[in-house]
Order: sequence, then structure tokens, then C-alpha cells
Amino acid sequence: MKFYRKISPIKAISFDLDDTLYSNRPVMVATEKAMPVFFAEQLSSFVSVDEPITFDSRYWWPFRTEILSKTKALIHDVTALRLATYQAGIQSLGASETQAKQLAEQAMAFFLAKRSEFDVPQSSIDLLTRLRKHVPVVAVSNGNVDTKAIGIHHLFDHIFHAGNGLAKKPDTDMFFAASEALSIPCQHILHVGDCGHADILGAHRAGMQTAWLSCYDVGKPIQVLPHIELDAVSQLNLLF
Repeated sequence: MKFYRKISPIKAISFDLDDTLYSNRPVMVATEKAMPVFFAEQLSSFVSVDEPITFDSRYWWPFRTEILSKTKALIHDVTALRLATYQAGIQSLGASETQAKQLAEQAMAFFLAKRSEFDVPQSSIDLLTRLRKHVPVVAVSNGNVDTKAIGIHHLFDHIFHAGNGLAKKPDTDMFFAASEALSIPCQHILHVGDCGHADILGAHRAGMQTAWLSCYDVGKPIQVLPHIELDAVSQLNLLF
């Protein structure tokens, strides 16, 4: 643990989820491998055996790009964007709008279940349990992991996901929402995250204190100096 800025009294802690409390890469790799198999089975009636289609990211990307060009706000809601992408891609195969909507919803449910099919490290569960004895704990995520499915929903006082009117980090929407829900000023909230852009810059803009976790090596580099750098999220135990 390294300290770069003076720490004010910490009255609450905000956590990013993916690649902060657990490594998100393995489950996402597994999910992206499972999706083409799922679609090949579910959409077989729309695909000619003579012209097979591989339903990987290369198939879906043009539909995603087109949707974002028309509805830029969907960039803040990964679930709604993926659902719309699936529906557009399925409808392009000749499915009716009703069929495409139903099949897209089934695919989205499968995706959300698969991407939440992993175990959170016991060390993270123990950390959250211990921290809540000292301060309120909230989650602030751009992603769509099912916190109930991974067994940590009950460990947070509030959980915020981008979408439904809340812009994704580094926008300050979710940070301010957390502050308001807790009735605690941002300057007394420590936000913990792996991404130098979404987490550290975003929380800094909101006036929060920041703890940068770099152990999973997937987040973007830091653009502003955090208050604390962590080698492991469990080091937060040393603050209380």
C-alpha cells in the first residue's frame, strides 16, 4: 500500500466490482465462448446449412455500431445495448420483430447468468463483511454482474449500475448518487477501483478520495494521482 495524498476521515467506502473485488476476465472469456454455441442452437432455423454463421463478436459488432450511431445514450447501459444488438442481429436473419425480441431476451438472460457464474474470493467477502462494521459500503459499477447470483448483494448498503438514467463512470452520476443515498459528502467517501480512467478520474471529479488497485492489470492507466495505491484489495483492512 502506498499513500500519495493526505487522507481525510473516511466515513464510507465505494467499490467498483469487476476486476476490483474479483478477476472478471476468466468468466467473460468463458461467456464469450458460450454465446456463439447458444446462438447456433437457438437460431439454427434462420441459418442455411450451406452458409453457416459464427455468432461471435465479429457478427454482432456492426449491429452494435449502428445502434450506437442512432442512440448514443445506450453507451451508458451495457445490458440495454447488448439486448438491442442481439435483437437487430437476429431480425436481420429474417426473424419477425416479435421473434427477434423474444430470442434476444432469452439470449440476454443466458448471457447474464453465464457472466455471473463464478465465485468471489473469500478474502473479498471477508473484507466487505469487516468493513461494514466500521463504515457503510456501496458498489458503483459500469457492468451488469448479478450481485445476488455471486453472493455479495447483501454486503452492500447500496448498489449502483450504469443505465436507467445514470451515466457510466467516469461521469460523476453514480458517485453523486452514492453520496446522496448515504447522506455523506463525497470528500469523506473512499472509492476503490482498478481503472485509472473510469474509477480514479471519475471519483476524483466527484470530489471523492480514491484507492487504485492495479493487481489485475486490465484497467486503464491513472490520469490523476490517487490517494492510495493498493497491491491487493485486502490491504484496505489496514485503514480500520
